[in-house]
Amino acid sequence: MKKLGKQTLQLDNKPSILNTAAIVGPKELNGPLAKYFDKCVEDEFWGEASWEKAESKFIKETVSTVLGKANVSSSDIDYVFAGDLLNQCISSSFGMRDTNIPFFGLFGACSTFVEGLCLGSVFIDSGACKNVLCATSSHFCSAEKQFRFPLELGNQRTPTSQWTVTGSGAVVLGKSDTGPYITHITPGKIVDLGIKDANNMGAAMAPAALSTLCAHLEDTGRSPDYYDAIITGDLGYLGKDILIDIAKTKGYDIASIYNDCGVLIFDKKKQDTHSGGSGCACIATVFSGYLYKMMKENNIKKLLLIATGALTNATTSQQGESIPGIAHAVAIEM
Repeated sequence: MKKLGKQTLQLDNKPSILNTAAIVGPKELNGPLAKYFDKCVEDEFWGEASWEKAESKFIKETVSTVLGKANVSSSDIDYVFAGDLLNQCISSSFGMRDTNIPFFGLFGACSTFVEGLCLGSVFIDSGACKNVLCATSSHFCSAEKQFRFPLELGNQRTPTSQWTVTGSGAVVLGKSDTGPYITHITPGKIVDLGIKDANNMGAAMAPAALSTLCAHLEDTGRSPDYYDAIITGDLGYLGKDILIDIAKTKGYDIASIYNDCGVLIFDKKKQDTHSGGSGCACIATVFSGYLYKMMKENNIKKLLLIATGALTNATTSQQGESIPGIAHAVAIEM
């Protein structure tokens, strides 16, 4: 393992992504990526008594699915890195409580999935363990209930608001002779430019995405066109446009190779999701369901995956605080 520049680690014993799994809800079932997911659930409760219990079931079933696909048992997993959006990460801890695997609960808001990939990769690259599991979840209804308004009120959503993805994504990292491999990680810094609108997360998080993108490129000496694709977590349509514009001020023209998971997961014309998708499960399901398959089929050979997160909660928003952003990046290569 080697430190490059101020933020990036180059992994010499490159961890391999052994397999992935993604399970999503009914809104995602009607989106353009439905065929790439392992399962699409038509009932947002999934037979449970509450949205919170349903979200725990999403992560529990997704973890079970990825273990089966990777042909490993829970006893083969040394550590779990998992998190979600709900208070004290209850979806992850409740969903994983019966697995008997050492558990690291993470919170990076919607950047949690790649935060887990960063930490899990370091554990494997260092020789500390053989296999780790990284997973996240989110749920539209539980997120709305906690962060915004009770769904029963039927509040009108602003055009800049995003739709929290219902679902879970999970990966197993280990050692293998076949890729894709995680070759570099670039943990992000907290960036806060004073955005206070909780219904405009794309604008709040885009500066953090730029910070991490620039750090990665400067630390590695790479240009954007080294990658076949640069994909951010959940900036949505507005945040995507902002990132393209502000990247140009730093001398980087990323428009031709860049997209966002919040843009990819829903159909803007057919689905009323306003500025696109968001949530911990946004980048987790798009990568685990769609991008991973694109890499295995060699349609994408070099991917820079940047997950963005808004480090806020309902209390800070009500108290008039600004919304700090964070973004973590991993370079994934065949």
